[in-house]
Amino acid sequence: MVLDIHATPSIPPNPRTTAPGKVQYAAGGVARNIAECVSKLGTKPYMISALGLDMPGNLLLEYWKSAGLSLEGIRMSHEIETPVVCIVFDTEGEPSAGVASVESLERFLTPEWIVQFKRNIASAPIAMVDANLSLPALKMSCQLATEVGTPVWFEPVSVAKSKRIASVAKYVTFASPNEDELISMANSLSNKQKLPTITKNNNTTISSLFQQLKPAIWVLLENGIKVVVLTLGSKGVLLCSKGRFNFKHIGPKRNDRSHEIGRRLYDTISQLCPSDRFFSALRLGERSGISPYVVHLPAVECASVVRLTGAGDCLVGGAVASICAGLDVIQSVAVGIAAAKGAVEVETNVPNGYNLDQIAADARSAYLGAKVVFCESTL
Repeated sequence: MVLDIHATPSIPPNPRTTAPGKVQYAAGGVARNIAECVSKLGTKPYMISALGLDMPGNLLLEYWKSAGLSLEGIRMSHEIETPVVCIVFDTEGEPSAGVASVESLERFLTPEWIVQFKRNIASAPIAMVDANLSLPALKMSCQLATEVGTPVWFEPVSVAKSKRIASVAKYVTFASPNEDELISMANSLSNKQKLPTITKNNNTTISSLFQQLKPAIWVLLENGIKVVVLTLGSKGVLLCSKGRFNFKHIGPKRNDRSHEIGRRLYDTISQLCPSDRFFSALRLGERSGISPYVVHLPAVECASVVRLTGAGDCLVGGAVASICAGLDVIQSVAVGIAAAKGAVEVETNVPNGYNLDQIAADARSAYLGAKVVFCESTL
């Protein structure tokens, strides 16, 4: 849970001087953003984090209290300095520079704190961890979830922190890197020659992009990660899996936290995005001994792009909320793409609210535009 300070100039800034523009506070932090999105799409999240009893901490707790979400998992103390990140954007809304002060997370969000919530992790349909956790805390979280049979979703956060996957890959069901994080994760997991960064432009095709990324995707799958949700920005998502992992079921647990919005989400998406569209082909692949497969889901066109910082988090949040509601993984990623579209059209990291009809229409667009781009016995 992080307080973001967003500074957006109204003219191109120059070094060594200020520029006119707008400075805003925004509730942030990757896991917090995802949890807020999950909440707004119909599932109650249980947040395990650390905050100070200070002004940034109070701001971050406002939504949690107003939404009636549990504060039990949030460690609060005067000793803790609430994490703050200051981001300077360019005039197009893209981050150009930033400073992160998040040391308190590693110091106070400890394995000893996390282990207290084993029962909560056990009752959850899915456990989402972000790489802001220290290595000991990250490992404890993943081990606990695996021990109680709860699938783990790993969100890499950044290129530097994505390397923490090396200690927990065998516990991870889902990972959601972008291209740069994918390469970093693969290099941290492989003893072979380091993979280079990819080259692309606006004319790069999905097929060409996949061929460049294929070796890195394979490294993650070979190291035990069941599903790679590879985010490609305006080009959408590559959903990659290997072996007999079933896209339709992530585990035996029934979600009791989904309220009316979540039930409506399930009913609406089930009708608009029929799950048998892909499963007949994927089942055929399994019978033929074909294990790896990759599905591309396109992005949905936005009315206007205001800010991009919350898009990836809301994509994960939309997918996690949908999985918790009972949708299959391909349907869930389509909802995630719809939630991400809503995020780029507002100044906050997570929209103030989602219109379920709009989410459903955008998810249908992504789902019906999806194509199997790879299905062979070897990568």
